[in-house]
Amino acid sequence: MRSFISSITSLIIISTSSFAQTAHEVSLRKSIDSIFTTYIKNDKIPGAVVQIKKDGNVIYKQAYGYAQKFNYQHKLLAKPDRMTTETLFDIASLTKVIGTTTSIMLLADKGKINVDDPVSKYIKAFGSPDKAAITIRHLLTHTAGLYEWYPLYYRAHNKQEAFKLIGELPLAFPVGAQRKYSDLGFTILGEIVEIVSGLSLDKFEEQNIFIPLGMNNTMYNPLTENKPYNIAATSFGNPYEKEMVYNPALGFQFKEIKPAQWNGWRHYVLKGEVNDGNAWYANGGISGAAGLFTTVDDIQKLVDMLMNKGKVNGQQFITEKTINTFLTKDKFSNGLGWMMDPANAFMRNGPDGTFGHTGFTGTSITVVPNKNISIILLINRQQMGLMENKEYYNVNTIRAAVFKTVMDDL
Repeated sequence: MRSFISSITSLIIISTSSFAQTAHEVSLRKSIDSIFTTYIKNDKIPGAVVQIKKDGNVIYKQAYGYAQKFNYQHKLLAKPDRMTTETLFDIASLTKVIGTTTSIMLLADKGKINVDDPVSKYIKAFGSPDKAAITIRHLLTHTAGLYEWYPLYYRAHNKQEAFKLIGELPLAFPVGAQRKYSDLGFTILGEIVEIVSGLSLDKFEEQNIFIPLGMNNTMYNPLTENKPYNIAATSFGNPYEKEMVYNPALGFQFKEIKPAQWNGWRHYVLKGEVNDGNAWYANGGISGAAGLFTTVDDIQKLVDMLMNKGKVNGQQFITEKTINTFLTKDKFSNGLGWMMDPANAFMRNGPDGTFGHTGFTGTSITVVPNKNISIILLINRQQMGLMENKEYYNVNTIRAAVFKTVMDDL
């Protein structure tokens, strides 16, 4: 084990990009190297990919550690898979912004929808008295009053059944009264994309986002692609979600759900299958809330489009007006889809206009337009397994440390 730990530093893989060696950038590199090598050596995370871009130039790009370190029995692999800057990650809730929010942006930009349209205009079930006031804006800002989480797969076996079930569930909170982060709202946004476009969500995104932006390594269900991707492994089945169903202390108990009534849990390391249970078990791996796999370079292409006010190679991909609409703070200090509250660890005390998002698997994006900086962190934290408290290691400490280092040094 000692030789394994000591080999960590040899697994730092630096991109072939040339980096300017200003004093600030040398300090930045040293600090971030220290952050990630320390957390890996201390067995907090197995690996990570980091990319920082400023003023149009990638100034930092590295991969650390391992894409997969353990087998299903949580035993160290004889030859752990090394992390590279090309590793494909399950980006979890970054799907909400990379895929779903961008899809809604495009449809709004083309006049196909309006963010203040009532959801009932597109989905009949939302015309019920309790849901009639819900708009697309409410879904985008997590203020629709929907359950924060629900094990859809206990009562739904495919996306149509999942959509129907969400429409039938009662509201948990008053519409528009508070922000309660909800996967269900973004699942419904995915349904709206399909209804308006006439395409499945994955096909719409492929044809209208990923191909036009050159995001050639962004997809749902990568194992169906028959390509030799280096994929970062996530969890050992879905132990945390199972805990959410079985453990009343977590606050996700529903009288109509009996934990033992469904037993489709996976019993293997997830590598190329989306970690999110609702996306996998109830939506075939394709959901507006989770499911995308991608690389740091592909994420950067979408981030660059947003930083350039919707322009790509001199052409307007999305109008600046629409970009500004989605990246304007609401009364809860967040944008449409994108988080903008500087209280969040990954953008703590960031300057006005800073935006980003996180993913449960350990991924995050932070964009600081005022400094023309973007930070992409991809961490496969779930490969370490659940801690004694039945939680995954909270990588907010890493996110906050990286963000502070970048802000201090650049």
